[in-house]
Amino acid sequence: MSGTAVNKVPHETIDNGTAQVVQSMLDTLYLATRYLLYHRWRTVLLVASMAVVFYLPSALQVLVVQARHRLMERARLTPLLLGARGSPLELVLNSLYFDARIPPALPAGAASRLDRQLVKWSIPLFVRFQARGYPIVGTSLDYFTFRQLALAEGRWFGMLGECVIGSEVARRLNLAPGDILISTPESISDLAGVYPLKMHVVGVLRPTGNPDDRAVFVDVKTSWVIAGLGHGHQDLLDPEAQEKVLSRTDSEITANASVVQYNEITPENISQFHFHGDADQFPLTAILVVPHDDRAGTLLLGRFTLPDDNQQLIVPEDVISQLMETVFTVKRYVLAGLLLVVAATLLAVALIFSLTVKLRRREIETLVKLGTSPSRIRSILGCEMGLTVATAVGLAGLMTLVTGSAGNLLLQLLIRV
Repeated sequence: MSGTAVNKVPHETIDNGTAQVVQSMLDTLYLATRYLLYHRWRTVLLVASMAVVFYLPSALQVLVVQARHRLMERARLTPLLLGARGSPLELVLNSLYFDARIPPALPAGAASRLDRQLVKWSIPLFVRFQARGYPIVGTSLDYFTFRQLALAEGRWFGMLGECVIGSEVARRLNLAPGDILISTPESISDLAGVYPLKMHVVGVLRPTGNPDDRAVFVDVKTSWVIAGLGHGHQDLLDPEAQEKVLSRTDSEITANASVVQYNEITPENISQFHFHGDADQFPLTAILVVPHDDRAGTLLLGRFTLPDDNQQLIVPEDVISQLMETVFTVKRYVLAGLLLVVAATLLAVALIFSLTVKLRRREIETLVKLGTSPSRIRSILGCEMGLTVATAVGLAGLMTLVTGSAGNLLLQLLIRV
């Protein structure tokens, strides 16, 4: 049998060749690194400018996705909203996130249109006033059960003038049960004579990461007192108040302006607080409707479909979905613009490096005279550019991770969701 001779390359030759290649790469990396460190300020400016340009598209994507998740999560947990005819988006933002403009007033008696056999809960909401920059939410105790809110300390409100505050309100205003919180007047000169109400803090909610952390909750009747629909004053039947009575009939008593109106509700004067007018016509901003099941919700929606109806029953999830579709459409245009900026930045960086090569001509000629091959010089210059871009990409990635982890805080500051 004839054999074929095979030339075998010694392992020592292969190892030496590999070692030389690795050493050459390390030498190239060393020279590129030393050059970038020597011109550190120029390198820092290049890296910083590129990192910001790379960061903006990724940060926008992260924030939009997180905003969508937060908005949709709260909307999905809210089956239906009943409000006056107007902007559905305005109604949802005011009722779910306690933000945006105040929607048209809905009479409290509108709840009578809801079939009690179909509705599990109908929770009133009156979100109009503020206390030191935080929204005052007039509602009922059912709201806390529906949102699964729990107390960190204190108790729930039980009488007029008491309030339960969110965790962020308590932290930022340094409030605790037993403290006082005063409502903010809507205008400096209130011609209607509506005075700020001094509310008693009786409870603080546990943190939830939702808009409930940034709200002041009161009974809906307390919010009507703030609106001036209810008030308390001296008992005009009291002998001490007779000098302030202008006229008296069997049906009414007219007093002069010297009658003292209370701006704080206490166990001593709560019996003097009363409301004027038809309670069914008192304003709400919305009624949060929780049907027994999906079928009941569909039947309820069918009763508010007439175009001339002055009330509307909406599905918050549908409204927020439409909003996010608009946001994502705008985001695509913004991203397209940012990508153009990225491309322009990369071209500018390439121009800077090409100009740098021309300025380093004498340095390159010296390297050639020392025996450096043109390919090695190109490798060094390419390594310098690669290190700069890689550092910028890494920094942008780190900034994006930080943005993602701090996204909830950023969203609270930017869009208050």
